[in-house]
Amino acid sequence: MPRSRHTFRFRSTWTLPAPPETVYAALEATESYPAWWPQVRDVRLLGEADGTARFRSFLPYDLTVAARARRRDPVARVLEIALTGDLEGWARWTVLPHGATGSRARFEQEVEVRNPLMRRWALPARPLFIANHAWMMRAGRRGLRAHLERRADEI
Repeated sequence: MPRSRHTFRFRSTWTLPAPPETVYAALEATESYPAWWPQVRDVRLLGEADGTARFRSFLPYDLTVAARARRRDPVARVLEIALTGDLEGWARWTVLPHGATGSRARFEQEVEVRNPLMRRWALPARPLFIANHAWMMRAGRRGLRAHLERRADEI
């Protein structure tokens, strides 16, 4: 995808207190994201390899995307999707071991903004869009950590 003022690249790394297989399983269960990630408002599965998601962080707008699985590799612990809709591009999770019993979940995303309002504001509001995404990712990390800890307590 050629880089333009409408293109955003994001990377986040979450250190989590659970084995990589457990973290991968939680990230693979996309339909459960709204239960632990407050900014993911809705996920609808439309088949084994595709679905839709609606999310909203602190800025007052919702984004809706259609997602199609491009890679689902439990051995390498990689999940990758293609996105269309308000954002067009891709997102990928890679889960790696960290320490004796923990994991690092690396999130990477490259998208072009297709939402008309965001396209209009892509340049002047770019720092706000980046901060909005960072806030969403911090909340997601906290939510997944709590979700994993609850699951560990249930075992």
